[in-house]
Amino acid sequence: MPPYQYIERSTPFSTKGGHTLPVFAVTPAHIETGSIDPIALDWARKAGFKAETGSLLLIPTGDGHLGGVLFGMGTNPSENPFLTGKLARSLPAGEWHIETAPLTANRLLLGYGLGAYRFGRYRSEKPVEPTLMIPQDADAADIKRQLAGVYLARDLINTPTNDMGPADLEKAFRALAGHYKAEVSVVVGDGLIERNFPLVHTVGRASAQAPRLLEMRWGKKGHPKVTLVGKGVCFDTGGLDIKGSANMLLMKKDMGGAANVMGLALMIMDAKLKIDLRVIVPAVENSIAGNAFRPGDIYRSRKGLTVQIDNTDAEGRLILADALAYADEDKPDLLIDMATLTGAARVALGPDLPPFFTDDEDLAEHLIDASLETDDPLWRMPLYKGYEKNVRAQIADLTNAPAGGMAGSITAALFLKRFVGKSTKWVHFDIFGWSPSERPHSPVGGEAQGIRALYRYLRTNLR
Repeated sequence: MPPYQYIERSTPFSTKGGHTLPVFAVTPAHIETGSIDPIALDWARKAGFKAETGSLLLIPTGDGHLGGVLFGMGTNPSENPFLTGKLARSLPAGEWHIETAPLTANRLLLGYGLGAYRFGRYRSEKPVEPTLMIPQDADAADIKRQLAGVYLARDLINTPTNDMGPADLEKAFRALAGHYKAEVSVVVGDGLIERNFPLVHTVGRASAQAPRLLEMRWGKKGHPKVTLVGKGVCFDTGGLDIKGSANMLLMKKDMGGAANVMGLALMIMDAKLKIDLRVIVPAVENSIAGNAFRPGDIYRSRKGLTVQIDNTDAEGRLILADALAYADEDKPDLLIDMATLTGAARVALGPDLPPFFTDDEDLAEHLIDASLETDDPLWRMPLYKGYEKNVRAQIADLTNAPAGGMAGSITAALFLKRFVGKSTKWVHFDIFGWSPSERPHSPVGGEAQGIRALYRYLRTNLR
């Protein structure tokens, strides 16, 4: 069974035999030492091709047809492990294979697949794309699985809110679960009050689409219990503390945490990992209406802690609070939450390096190892206890928006930590979920962050 696709698209790979054109992925040393195909070498030297990073040179045949391509990997290919993603956007249409390369087949193919992503749902023109042969020594199934998870996260984030409101996110959630025969339950609208999810209801009640809590279960009892929680704010106006237009422009991506945990769940289920999996997504739209929550309001959370609303634009931690408390009641062996939570994380580390927070030293060490092994960048940030006082409110247990704005990513993590106590291990990811500039393996738009590293961690460390 092929991996789940939210948007059906043709594969960037070819597995059939027949005539394919060669790609010579080379370093300057290959040119200097002459250790490649002599025809390609002769053409490279005549054209002055230096194999600089990302450079490309078409090779003609003797009769003037296209015979292949030279692709420069630079002097240190390991610094750009997914550089082959650029090939997916620069090769002429046709079928290709890697003839020579300084990196492993898996890394080359994964890079190509990441770079081959296109979000063409709203375009009339459907260009013909090149395909790359998967060699025998590559793990084709796992490459396709990881790409499916990344593509799902990107697709969900890139889809505008008129097609990705809470009800649409639920539909995608159910489709993913159905593909892998997982069980789904959903609590909608006023049912959130009846089932004790007051903060999820509070944030989402002003929207035309009712707020909801999505839950998926998959796997066997007795296996390690892993619970994924993703922030599903399908659009964030900021509420009554309304955002400016420039800051609101990308707020379709505020459900990036939900998109990423769904992408990770896809990888887990598709690989049939021996995990008792649970996925929880609070799905809301933070809108403005007469019944919108207000600055100064105080609400009681699922856990019983009261929260003072000091900024309606700090809504993500509110819905996560109820979802984490619910997840924690089941005492999972590992509780992971992902959220496009704070601008402070981007100020500290930029858009491409997501911070994570955990008290567990062993978990942190293994996550960093997995990050390095997969070239899926992560950086640990501290749950500094000295800032816990900043999360306290004057007339409630907690504030959702500490004054001053300093250490905003840390105080947000400390806020969430108050709703986790029974889980064996907990880790919080404050992701951006967006690529603001094109890179070889990533076009501008929605992005999966941290999930390939988490997938590696779960495959190799959780028993």
